[in-house]
Amino acid sequence: MAASVDVLIAGGGPVGSVLAASLAGSGLDVALVDPGEPPAGRLRPIALSHGSRLVLEGVGAFAGLVATPIETIHVSQAGGFGRTVMRREELALPALGYVVDLAALAAHLAARAADLRIAGSVLRWQGGEDEARATIRGADGDELWTAKLLVLADGAGHVGAGTSQRDYGQVAISAEVRTEAAPRGVAWERFTPQGPLALLPFADHYALVWTVAAGAADRLAGCDEPSFLAALGAAFGGRLGRFLAAGPRASYPLALRFRRDPVAAPRVLAVGNAAQTLHPVAGQGLNLGLRDAAELARVIRATPRGALGTREFAARAAATRSADRLATIGATDALVRVFSNANPALALARGIGLAALDLAPPARRFFARRMIFGARALP
Repeated sequence: MAASVDVLIAGGGPVGSVLAASLAGSGLDVALVDPGEPPAGRLRPIALSHGSRLVLEGVGAFAGLVATPIETIHVSQAGGFGRTVMRREELALPALGYVVDLAALAAHLAARAADLRIAGSVLRWQGGEDEARATIRGADGDELWTAKLLVLADGAGHVGAGTSQRDYGQVAISAEVRTEAAPRGVAWERFTPQGPLALLPFADHYALVWTVAAGAADRLAGCDEPSFLAALGAAFGGRLGRFLAAGPRASYPLALRFRRDPVAAPRVLAVGNAAQTLHPVAGQGLNLGLRDAAELARVIRATPRGALGTREFAARAAATRSADRLATIGATDALVRVFSNANPALALARGIGLAALDLAPPARRFFARRMIFGARALP
């Protein structure tokens, strides 16, 4: 016998949890498949935009979250002129964003959808005109579940036809670091020839996300602390004085991977990293995924139960996300390719662009709002 629900969500990370929590009280039968594995212990700093704060507040999940506010973002390039500074006051916001640890965020959000969770993992799934089917492996073996709508929210594991990929040849190194100076609430994005270097305010110090060429990653991730701090200081510059200490380092390869159509099969939709995995530049990946979840929940709630998961429903749900998805994917990819090189002509163009943005408050606000709220620049 197959268990049957209206909406089956595969993946209990932040995006899946927000979607499930957004559907609580909707009158629909919703199940969230989550293996319940404890999060990895390594630091994975994530910058949530103010727009994501609004999404989390919508499901009662921002209060109690340990988060460090970003009030100012300073953007510059190494070895060239030009810089721009974005401040919360310009947008009349309490903060431009908030820095959290991904594992802590996932654990915090898990509690919001605890009543909808079933322990297990989706082994395989199949779309269909009348229902979607998923085989779920739990502690007692495999079970077949059916749903009017299956939502893939379990990361980048599901790829196939219609998926575009780009290997950037880069690796991100993350760690907690301490500097001589640490201005309150200021985030730093420094573009280097190998990739962006971000210092995010994290409690009373910084969370580092340093993009380097793949060939340099092993050496930097494994060298002794003084050598690492010296290399970091040379890449970032002296704005914060000396780098004094670094915690344990973690690294992960960077690539762009996205479904050209988030409708993976009849009655099957992909959201978050199952729909697109982005480079961490400008911190857009998780924020885009949370917007996916919030918008899909809105469309589901506005759809009669009998029409849920139909081709018309899927087309409408995909259309609501198309502009934001494509604009954010394109902007992120362009930033990586334009700013991660030592081409003198591009360095000059970058400097002119950063300086022009700094001298034109309306353009700066326009850009900031789209990074915070998505392509529509609406809360």
